[in-house]
Amino acid sequence: MPSDLVNLQDKIEFHFSDLSILDRALTHRSFNQEHNERLEFLGDSILGLVVSEALWRDNPEATEGELSRMRANLVNRDTLADIAQEIDLGSYLRMGSGERKSGGKRRKSILADATEALIAAVYLDGGLEQSRKLVKDLLGSRLSRRITRGNEKDSKTRLQELLQSSGLALPQYQVIDTSGEAHDQTFTVTCLCALIDKPVRGEGKSKRLAEQNAASQVLENLANP
Repeated sequence: MPSDLVNLQDKIEFHFSDLSILDRALTHRSFNQEHNERLEFLGDSILGLVVSEALWRDNPEATEGELSRMRANLVNRDTLADIAQEIDLGSYLRMGSGERKSGGKRRKSILADATEALIAAVYLDGGLEQSRKLVKDLLGSRLSRRITRGNEKDSKTRLQELLQSSGLALPQYQVIDTSGEAHDQTFTVTCLCALIDKPVRGEGKSKRLAEQNAASQVLENLANP
């Protein structure tokens, strides 16, 4: 067994009976046709199930909308890429030379997909309980933190409710710039509402996150004029 695969299995505290499943989970489509995309699909569903179940059990007072927001904050590309970096998953990935030379082992989308594929591989080799343990171990304090703070509303919702309570129009968001390569873009969004004199900017790796950051900045400006 390659020593690097032993190290990875030690990190995730699960050792495979069938290493071919792990091999496929670590194979990008640029390497060969036995790649991990089907495992990504399965892993995404398992991840969603485990996180949804944990949030549902530990937040009995939360509404459907609040649970959905909590899950979205946990099950997303940025979080999964961060997890991959924590276990150095990129160094175990197999990919074509072109993808590797262009920085594929550090690309967030590839790292996030590989994390999902790894979760699926553990499920196929060890069953649901093992994959549930893996998800909870990988998320670690993130899951506890989201559960503890679960009833907090996101910035866009809080700003919207603030305006509605005053009988004012809803905020307007506009994308003013998109930079970076197609696989790793950064969006700049402005937020304008009746409570501020000029638009406030926010940036993020998605339009949704950029809007949240802009709304958060508006709320901070209002709290600290």
